[in-house]
Amino acid sequence: LYMTYNGDEHDVDFKDKGTLVLGSGVYRIGSSVEFDWCSVSAIRTLRALGKPSVMLNYNPETVSTDYDECDRLYFDELSLERVLDVYEAESCSGVIVSVGGQIPNTIALPLEW
Repeated sequence: LYMTYNGDEHDVDFKDKGTLVLGSGVYRIGSSVEFDWCSVSAIRTLRALGKPSVMLNYNPETVSTDYDECDRLYFDELSLERVLDVYEAESCSGVIVSVGGQIPNTIALPLEW
């Protein structure tokens, strides 16, 4: 139950099996625009291919500037546990990790199961 507190069932059901794009994580304001641009470019490419997109990031710049680029945006930590929570809740079809930032690259290998 990723998005529901004190619940015993999900209150949202996602059926579109979007591709999860991992953002770059936290950087200083003003220094992460190129990493966010990589994520946005990946999302735009998915849209051009007709595939739904889900972004997971906790960089404040993403939320303030790029919140409307993806189909759904999760503003949460980039950790293996949170990525797996969102992946499972969304029934994602895959994960894109190598678009900038060390945090998503670090958790890429544990995601390969």
